[in-house]
Amino acid sequence: MTVIVRDLRPDVPADTEGYARVRHLALPYILFTPESVRHFLVHSHPDAHTRLLVAEEDGEVIGAAGASLAHDSPEPGLGHLNVYVRPDRTHRGAGRLLARAGEEHLAAVGAGKVFTWVLDEPANRVFAERHGCTRGRPAHFLRLDLAHGTLPPLPEPPPGVELRTGADFAGDPRPLFELDAETISDEPGEIEVEFTDYDVWLEQNWRHPLLSHELTTAAVVDGRPVAFTMVYTDGAGRYSTSMTGTARAHRGRGLAKLAKAHSLYRAREAGLTEAFTGNDAGNDPMIAVNKWLGYEICATEVRYVRELG
Repeated sequence: MTVIVRDLRPDVPADTEGYARVRHLALPYILFTPESVRHFLVHSHPDAHTRLLVAEEDGEVIGAAGASLAHDSPEPGLGHLNVYVRPDRTHRGAGRLLARAGEEHLAAVGAGKVFTWVLDEPANRVFAERHGCTRGRPAHFLRLDLAHGTLPPLPEPPPGVELRTGADFAGDPRPLFELDAETISDEPGEIEVEFTDYDVWLEQNWRHPLLSHELTTAAVVDGRPVAFTMVYTDGAGRYSTSMTGTARAHRGRGLAKLAKAHSLYRAREAGLTEAFTGNDAGNDPMIAVNKWLGYEICATEVRYVRELG
């Protein structure tokens, strides 16, 4: 059979379903649904020049890739390209064709350097290195068994701190945007990120179809959120942390741990069965929080980079 690569059509259910299925089979530690795939593409910032690609064989989607510029980085010319192939459809050339198409697109829109995440497994590392990529830092996926595992004792908020859900900010989520913008700028990584556009954040983040306003939890001091955990759910019993952080002036008080613990307790009460999160290998404070909560490493990714041209 011949493999062809083409653009994903966001309004064609077979495309978004196929893309989400490939992502789930290849990387089951990140939540993807057809709705979230469509949302990501339709609401991507114009300056990101996002393209979602599918590899198709005999009418079946067997591979998926996303290519975009890091438009929210102060350093120009950086691109993201992540390629996934169904584990039962490898060795058909789909990964190579997707990588080539993604790189050609990124080069055409001004990228000089492309970053990609690769599962830390021999076949994936060989593919990346044969493609001219250089190995960088690792990061871990972590899983928590909410159905059968044991959560630590639920901590009480300290004096002067109250807990609120994301739903409590429905009328004005700007304080959460400001906290997200502060904490994302301190996340470890090769690409510096800046959130500066509230309207873009509202569309891409706050209105994301997987975001649970009820399970998203913030620790509030003097009426302002100072620590938070933002939560995705997929309607199939799975919970995923999209971001957890604390404002610089309030770090070292255990407030992120507090917010995440209360969110997980409510998730378990709501019938969710497993929780996922991710940590840069050098993010020691969050690694400690997640270990205390009972998360265990279930997979490791490695960041690779390739210079274009």
